[in-house]
Amino acid sequence: MISIREQDYGLDVALFNEFTLADFQLLEQALLKRLDEREKPDMLLDLTELKDFTLDMAMEEVRFMRAHEEKLGRVAIVVGDVWIRLATHIAGLLSHTHVQYFDLVEEAQAWLARPIVA
Repeated sequence: MISIREQDYGLDVALFNEFTLADFQLLEQALLKRLDEREKPDMLLDLTELKDFTLDMAMEEVRFMRAHEEKLGRVAIVVGDVWIRLATHIAGLLSHTHVQYFDLVEEAQAWLARPIVA
């Protein structure tokens, strides 16, 4: 299940239980909408309640990120589970997005709220 909220910096996305292809398609739509509204939106991914993801979702995520990575800003990932962290790290190696990992949502939001230093 997925929850998506628009923020000044971009999107807050929380994932619960299993991340499916249908969930990712909702995320794609929300990201494409934000890309139309602002340049290089940032995203917070809260994976603290994520238990699993489907293979078809993972393949779609790689395809989407490779197609749009230059249009996206920073990605803050909140994750506790070591295996989910490893999977997100491996997926991050396939793109050039600026990813930072956090233990708490509040830390991730504070990082995204700060202006980017060139």
